[in-house]
Amino acid sequence: MTTDIAMRPLRQSLPMALLDARETAMQLFRPLLAEHDLTEQQWRVLRVLAEAEEPSEIGPLADRTSLLAPSMTRILANLEARNLVERRPVAHDNRRAAIALSPRGAALVREIAPRSESLYSELEAAFGTRRLERLIDELRDLADLHPGLDSLRPDTS
Repeated sequence: MTTDIAMRPLRQSLPMALLDARETAMQLFRPLLAEHDLTEQQWRVLRVLAEAEEPSEIGPLADRTSLLAPSMTRILANLEARNLVERRPVAHDNRRAAIALSPRGAALVREIAPRSESLYSELEAAFGTRRLERLIDELRDLADLHPGLDSLRPDTS
């Protein structure tokens, strides 16, 4: 069935291309995460905490992992029950908590990291190291447009 709707072909759709590329990349990593009973989202949280120099509050952690707050709450409860993260009260406000990797969580990240890097090497071999670096740089530049995109939206008021 053909339509006369004026839209770019699906193959030229940025959201679809991003989804397809993400799926291809994640197919490499999912088996590794499954071996350690981790979801993609849980791994993102562990990765961000592993790079953090200090514990992170839930809001900034949700932002850094591109997760919604309700999902973050559920993920943290699971990781905390498995002793992979620790909640620490925020010094100036005991109602808030900061999240950090536990020693067990840090050990798990150290265990997974070499195999993860090996998978990245496979991806670089197939796609090209420089091409992958450029792609990541371009995607970061696109993501940085986020605040500026508001000016591109039509005024609906």
